[in-house]
Amino acid sequence: MKTDTRSTSRLRHDPLVRGLGWASALLGVPQAAAPAGFARAVGVDGTSRHRSATTLVGLRELAAATGLLGRPHPAWLWGRVGGDLMDLTMLIRALRNHDGRGRGRTVAATAAVTAITATDVYAAVTRTRRSTPMELTAATTVTRPPDEVYALWKDLKRLPDFMAHLDEVRVTGPGTSHWRASAPFGTTVEWDAETTQDDPGRLLAWRSVDGADIDNSGEVRFEPAPGGRGTEIRVTLRYDLPGGALGKAAARYFGEEPHQQLDDDLRRFKQIVEIGEVVRSEGAPGGKRARGEFPQHPARPLTEDELKEALA
Repeated sequence: MKTDTRSTSRLRHDPLVRGLGWASALLGVPQAAAPAGFARAVGVDGTSRHRSATTLVGLRELAAATGLLGRPHPAWLWGRVGGDLMDLTMLIRALRNHDGRGRGRTVAATAAVTAITATDVYAAVTRTRRSTPMELTAATTVTRPPDEVYALWKDLKRLPDFMAHLDEVRVTGPGTSHWRASAPFGTTVEWDAETTQDDPGRLLAWRSVDGADIDNSGEVRFEPAPGGRGTEIRVTLRYDLPGGALGKAAARYFGEEPHQQLDDDLRRFKQIVEIGEVVRSEGAPGGKRARGEFPQHPARPLTEDELKEALA
């Protein structure tokens, strides 16, 4: 990863980058200077093996602090992410082999490192200038005619009903709209879009305009399904994923798999078209807002009373 003088200066004055640099320094000094005491503080014994591991972690933190505070570069942020994953691995191993004394402190340390890891990943992804062009495709068949399916998709304000990471789509004018979406690691992105093609009953295409948080474009094709079985929907999305290949890998590690998201979105759209709503279950009682519905569990069977009400 290359960066110019302006990028280095920008990172040097970035509050989050400087804060992580000082966090590395504050963690590194006690680990390197008093490894036995630090090991006991997180609930593990002060054996030679644990002291050596703690010292190495402390030296790694001091190196990260030197880089982030002296000559900041995204590589130092990704180095922290790698170190965090190593720390989590060691803490989880310690929990599995724990003798019970100080276990609560080890659990607390594991929770703290998990939170720090999420912060480090967010910082690394959002401060990395490189991006990776992504193209996602997905398809499904619904038992409704193309004109009806097209009309439902074109009602942009309804898109968040089945696209889990869309928070709002607001029509701002003829062929223009404003979008707000949840992004990986708890962030939010917004952009204005314009319709580039509109062929009723057959095709909708759009693209973001200048100034978008993430440049993107896409199209949806509606084609009669063979044998008069309804409509085949084919979706193509294109966008630049911040953070390059590392950002893509990190997003997948934290459960943000774009291809799976699009497949899930289309499955929910099919439910809305065919039965009028997204099927919920005990596994996802809060639906979209719970963010815990992936993968959705099969809906439970209707109770006897619900079946009588449905048939009434």
